[in-house]
Amino acid sequence: MSRELFAGGLLAFALTAVLLWVLVPVARHVGLVDHPGGRKAHHHPTPLIGGIAMFIAFAFSVLMLDISLSSYRMLFAGSLLLVVVGAIDDLYELSASRRFIAQIVASLLMILGGGVVLVDFGYLVVPDNLLSLGPLAVPLTVIAMVGLINAVNMVDGLDGLAASLVLIAIIALGVIAWFGGDVQDIAILGLLGATILAFLLFNLRLRGRALVFMGDAGSLFLGFVLVWFLVALSQGEQRLLAPATALWLFALPLIDTISMMVRRMLLRRSPFLADQEHFHHILLAAGFSPKQALSLMVLLAFAAACVGLAGHFLGVSEHWMFFGFLGLLALHFWMIMRTWHRRRFWGRPLSPSDDAVA
Repeated sequence: MSRELFAGGLLAFALTAVLLWVLVPVARHVGLVDHPGGRKAHHHPTPLIGGIAMFIAFAFSVLMLDISLSSYRMLFAGSLLLVVVGAIDDLYELSASRRFIAQIVASLLMILGGGVVLVDFGYLVVPDNLLSLGPLAVPLTVIAMVGLINAVNMVDGLDGLAASLVLIAIIALGVIAWFGGDVQDIAILGLLGATILAFLLFNLRLRGRALVFMGDAGSLFLGFVLVWFLVALSQGEQRLLAPATALWLFALPLIDTISMMVRRMLLRRSPFLADQEHFHHILLAAGFSPKQALSLMVLLAFAAACVGLAGHFLGVSEHWMFFGFLGLLALHFWMIMRTWHRRRFWGRPLSPSDDAVA
C-alpha cells in the first residue's frame, strides 16, 4: 500500500502542477482572474484556478487507488458542487445567500448521502457523560460544515495561508489515521496533501508574487473535504479521534473566525461582513511582511495541531482538551480586542492606512 500511495501522491502532485500551468492562459481568456483593488493586497491580475486544478487532480488520482470508493461518493459529489459554485462566484460574484445555499446542499449530501454526521460532541464537559446531540445532530452538522468552510475562506487572505493551514490539519489527520490503521483514509488524505503541495509551489511568493490563487472554488473544496474527515474520523464507536482533538487540528482559523464574528456583533455589524480585521490583517498592519505573517501563522497552527496530537496520543481527557481550546479562544479574543482598541500589536503601532477597518 505504501508504494501505491507514493505513486498516487506523485501523480496527484504532477497532475496538479500540469493543470495549473495549462489552465493559466485559459483563465485569462475567460476572465477567471482576480484583479487588484479595494481590500486586495496583490498588485497584478492573478488567475483563480488553484481550486479547479486541485479538485481535478485529486479526483483523478483517487480513482487510480485500488480501494473501494463507494463510501466516498458524496465526498466527490459535494466537492464538485462547491467547486462549480465557487468558480461561478469567482467569475460573477454570487450573493452570500446563494453561496450559503450551496454549502447547505453540500452538507446535506455529506449527512444524508454519505452518512457523515456529528452524532455527539464526545466527553466535552463531564468525563463520564457522552454529550449526545440527538435530534440536533443534522442541523449542528450543517452549522459546523458551513462555519468551517467559511473559516477557510476567511483565512485566505495571504498567499499560501489557507492552503498551508489546511495542509497542517490534513497531515495531523493522516498521522492519527496511520496509527489507527485506517488505510483508505490515509490514502485519500495523502493524495489531497500532494495536490495542496503542488498548488503551494505556484501560490507562495517564492519569486516575488503568486502565479495563481485558489479562489472560492479552492477554499470551498478544501473546507468541505476537511470537514468531512474531521467529522468522519471523530464519530462512531470506532472513532479514531475525539471531537475535542479535532478542534485543535484546525484551531487557528476556527478561533480567528469565531473571534471576528463575536467582535463584529459587539460592534453591531453583520458577523458575515467582510473586513480587514483578521489576525493576518493585524500582522500586516503591524509591519510584518507577508512572508513573516505567513510564517508566524503557520508556526502557530502547527503548534496547535501538535497540542492536539499530543493530547490524543497521551490520552489527555477530552474535557481538558476542550477547556484548553476555550482558553486559547478567550486569549485570542482578548488580544484582538486589545489590539484594535490600543492600535498596537507586540509594541508595534498599526499602520494608519488601516484606520478605516478598526
